[in-house]
Amino acid sequence: MEFTRELVRSEAADYRAENPFYPVEQEQLETLPRAFETAAFGWRDAAWVVRWYYRRFLGSSLDAERRAAEERFQENDLDAIRAAIADAVDAITVPERDAAVAIDALTALDGVDVPVATAFLTFLAPQHFTVLGPREWAVLHDAGELAEPYPTAPTASDYETYLDRCRSIATTTDCELRTVRRALWRLSDTTTDQ
Repeated sequence: MEFTRELVRSEAADYRAENPFYPVEQEQLETLPRAFETAAFGWRDAAWVVRWYYRRFLGSSLDAERRAAEERFQENDLDAIRAAIADAVDAITVPERDAAVAIDALTALDGVDVPVATAFLTFLAPQHFTVLGPREWAVLHDAGELAEPYPTAPTASDYETYLDRCRSIATTTDCELRTVRRALWRLSDTTTDQ
């Protein structure tokens, strides 16, 4: 598969039209980055990111995993969440935009693994980061953009490899990262490994 500008934009438009979470996702992409950067957020705002990550997969085999992660996240107090997000913001606002350091800070929270940490990165700086998930990865793997299938337990290094591919597609197609991610999600409807 060749990722052309037309393909990416068309699939992203279908995502907007058909995904029930799109309106609230878009609203959060507009409000959460500033809220997280200035620590003007509450516990529910952070919990929303965890719910968003898993509930994109509703109806799939991830339901039990989703419930367990959401329950573990509830064990975090707001001070710990604010500290982890502040550390992540610090890591990604420097010129190097160190995703690995940000992921390390976020995965210190209960219920946050590397994929969920990348969801936080998506809502911290959507112009620079995108969420990692098995559906999006599978599309890139099937297209020959990623050599390995989706890892059992993705690492920060796996994320950086994935992010490099997504950024390359965004540059080549002259699209935003969020547009690429939405297109990958839609294209994954044709894969069986979800």
